Amino acid sequence: MTSTLAPAVSTGMRLDLESVRISYGGTTVVHDIDLAVAAGEILVLVGKSGCGKSTLLRALAGLRLPTGGVIRADDDTVTGPSADRALVFQDDALLPWRTARANVELALRLRGVPRAERATRSGRWLDEVGLTGYADYLPRDLSGGMRQRVQLARSLAGSPRAVLMDEPFGALDSQTRTEMQRLLVDTWRAHPTTIVFVTHDLDEALLLGDRIAVLGAGSLRAVVEVPEPRTAVDRGELRDRILELL
Repeated sequence: MTSTLAPAVSTGMRLDLESVRISYGGTTVVHDIDLAVAAGEILVLVGKSGCGKSTLLRALAGLRLPTGGVIRADDDTVTGPSADRALVFQDDALLPWRTARANVELALRLRGVPRAERATRSGRWLDEVGLTGYADYLPRDLSGGMRQRVQLARSLAGSPRAVLMDEPFGALDSQTRTEMQRLLVDTWRAHPTTIVFVTHDLDEALLLGDRIAVLGAGSLRAVVEVPEPRTAVDRGELRDRILELL
């Protein structure tokens, strides 16, 4: 894909988790995790259902404060949500009464972008994610993959320095999911940012991640680096290693 927009930022945001513990109703679901996410990398969180992946992602977004430890975005302690950290869910979370363009404009309005400029920039971002000609469509008139493209455009339009993605392609069919994975990588290369991506699909993790953090029962079991170039043999060996960790 050839980018039509200048990169929003030159680098992403560094994220640091230091002895992070998260509890619900007296039950600890994330146990003293230490993890550093480098600026501009794609870190994938994998693990079985209920291991704390989504909880950890929401803590990075500032939607859930740690019970213990600290989370830092660059040098600032995370104490709540920020426009610099965009959260993308499996459910596209689009406002059904707003067109694709108007949904993307929401992120720009939060950034204080003037109305006239919002219209232009939202249109460009829709072009960027392959939705030329669909700006005036309502979400109900778009396929699942198209709605996820709108969500991706909305998330990136606000120029976040980190994008936190909670199984965003999990509900898509295989072909559409593959298309969205490629789109994400192409867009990330054109517009460098930090991405933390949650998935239970190891093949998806190996395709997208620079590193893969393996969680088990709320604890960090290992961080696996995915070398370049990513050959089928390398992926197979890493997949077996991660399966053993799980």
